Amino acid sequence: MNRTMTPEHLATLVRQFPRKPAYRGLRQVLQELIGDGRIPLGTRLPSERAVSQALAISRNTVTHAYADLVAAGFASARQGAGTFAAVPDEHRRAHEHALRSLARENAPDGAIDLNCASTSAIPGIASAYERALERLPCYLASDGHRPTGLPALRALIAQMYARRGLPTDPGQIMVTSGALAATAVVARALSRPGDRAMIESPVYPNVIEALRLGGARLVASPMGDALGEEGWDLDGIEATLRQTRPLLAHLVPDFQNPTGFLMRDDQRARYAAALHATRTTPIVDESLQAIALTDVAMPLPFAAHAPGAITIGSVSKLLWSGLRVGWIRAPHEMIDRLIRARLQFDLGTALFDQLVVTELLDDSDVIATRRAQLRRRRDVLAHAIGERLPDWRFRLPEGGMTLWLQLPTGSATQLAAHLETVDVHVPPGPMFSVEGGNDQWLRIPYVRPEEELIEAVRRIADAWSRAPARTSRRSKDARAVIL
Repeated sequence: MNRTMTPEHLATLVRQFPRKPAYRGLRQVLQELIGDGRIPLGTRLPSERAVSQALAISRNTVTHAYADLVAAGFASARQGAGTFAAVPDEHRRAHEHALRSLARENAPDGAIDLNCASTSAIPGIASAYERALERLPCYLASDGHRPTGLPALRALIAQMYARRGLPTDPGQIMVTSGALAATAVVARALSRPGDRAMIESPVYPNVIEALRLGGARLVASPMGDALGEEGWDLDGIEATLRQTRPLLAHLVPDFQNPTGFLMRDDQRARYAAALHATRTTPIVDESLQAIALTDVAMPLPFAAHAPGAITIGSVSKLLWSGLRVGWIRAPHEMIDRLIRARLQFDLGTALFDQLVVTELLDDSDVIATRRAQLRRRRDVLAHAIGERLPDWRFRLPEGGMTLWLQLPTGSATQLAAHLETVDVHVPPGPMFSVEGGNDQWLRIPYVRPEEELIEAVRRIADAWSRAPARTSRRSKDARAVIL
């Protein structure tokens, strides 16, 4: 099913564009909108006449811009059907190459691997393992199978939601082996191969693959301007929901990965109403919710606006990536269905790991230590980029674990391949797109020690200075890093 974009929505996205000549400026803006995912791939663009009226420009200008867009590979023209957003074949191949580049098990000596936003353990975790080991003998006489999780841990998770303004009882909680496993369980329980699932673009690649492996037909929902303030293009999301009516919608409202946006309460209420109107069940990933790095007021959980939502959480980002414990919060009537689906994957999460998490979930000192560590590393990374790569643009996130960086020109995939020669491994934007867009973006997590981040930026800047065709197309006024 092809989506269509209204001329009014296109005009809102285009806003101002260079007009000397106008057709070239319009083509450039449209190419960037398609390339970074704000016009999803496969979307039918408005007719030339409608665009000329919406933008108050001549039809010849639109015709010329569309033709150039097709010639550049960012659109396809179908006789009698219209013009559709696309990306060049090499961008799709670059996306596949980037996926394969993450398959290696170990980085060579001296390499700085920034592919994964994964954390090492922090002080306090080792002692939690020791305390959990003291409690373990009490459980050894049982068979250890607990498909829904330890009652004590489920109770702690339910209390955590209640403190955030979402009344929850332990019967609504299922403990899983991480957030990705939880996503797979939900997809298996609620959908069948061929069902549509709406997913943000950009978003972290593992969830793209998890939903695809479940047989879902993915529908990209547009994020907004990654350097703006709104985060989510709710007009575009509402149009996508009306036109595709997906069964499921996966969203990351808390410090979205990779953009770092935090969805406001009013946005959550509007988004929830749109999902309700199309009977679409939201799968809400809150894996980064606890990683607030400022005093920003946290909104209510998305499920407070959407009672039928399924919420996924995890401690792997906050505490330690080696601690594979997550959970699902769902309406009571869905729990049995989720249990049946979960038993197709495993019989339960490792009991010892659950005991460790019960020692840590309410440990405010450990959580504060992690937040302070990530705040320092975020600021160090941002400062280093501002000094060495002043043409690169980003917004400083209020939480989460990554910076989403826009190159002034060129291909992020090509740059990432070049950086491998200097032993820096970073994922390019197409990794985070359903079909290979976002090739002007890189994601750099601030999870490594400060000295490694500084060295990584030094190597990146040196490689960037030698890269061909790196002259910025932007004006000097647009060069400043957005903080």
